[in-house]
Amino acid sequence: MTDLNDGIRLIKKYPNRRLYDTQDSKYITLDDAREMVVDGMVFKVVDQKTGEELTRAILLQIIMEQENSGEPLFNTEVLSEFIRNYSDSSRDNFSSFMSESMKMFTQQQAVFMDKMGDAVKGSPMDFWMGMTKKNLDNMQEMQQKFHNPFFNSDTSEDPKS
Repeated sequence: MTDLNDGIRLIKKYPNRRLYDTQDSKYITLDDAREMVVDGMVFKVVDQKTGEELTRAILLQIIMEQENSGEPLFNTEVLSEFIRNYSDSSRDNFSSFMSESMKMFTQQQAVFMDKMGDAVKGSPMDFWMGMTKKNLDNMQEMQQKFHNPFFNSDTSEDPKS
């Protein structure tokens, strides 16, 4: 059986630390697993021998690799706050807060991307051509106003009289 009953992709972790994608029948890397997350694919990682679920551990490992390469997302202060909020008194509230904050951020990103998509309909060249035409039209309108001192005057009267 390559997929779990609930449609979640099954990844098995072998003792040699290798991950095996049961759907595609191939070994994958942590970077492949990261790409699966980015693509919105839902998966579950289990230890091949014991059946223990390791999904959280793998996701944390992916975050650690991301943090160690390039510019980190979490600075020392943020990481310290995470640790402080692991106390029993605030753990549930902090977890709920973080979960809701991530949902809201994701929703805002989706709205932003939709708005950007509306602003840039068609190809990038279409966008730039539209902007150029709009700018040229504005410049021509300004030129007409500059050359016609009576542009804003009442057109019912003859300006020469």
